[in-house]
Amino acid sequence: MGHIAADSDRMTARVRRIAGQVAAIERAIAADAPCATTIHLVAAVRGAVAGLMDELVEEHLREHVAAQGLSDAERIAGADELATVLKRHFR
Repeated sequence: MGHIAADSDRMTARVRRIAGQVAAIERAIAADAPCATTIHLVAAVRGAVAGLMDELVEEHLREHVAAQGLSDAERIAGADELATVLKRHFR
């Protein structure tokens, strides 16, 4: 079982809340809601996704870089995986 799967109910609930927030953005746009309302909704989603990303990065670091019993090769692989994701998505 993966480390994320161990807490999958909580993570799934979090992702579903984000999906609900995204649906609210779609409804606001379709209803021609005021710009400020839509911006507020988008900002909330951005914050929620950033929080999810923070949690996932922390879990990855704990499980694949800092966990006791990992070999040096496993630590390097874990760090390299994270570095690749960060370079690809956070330029």
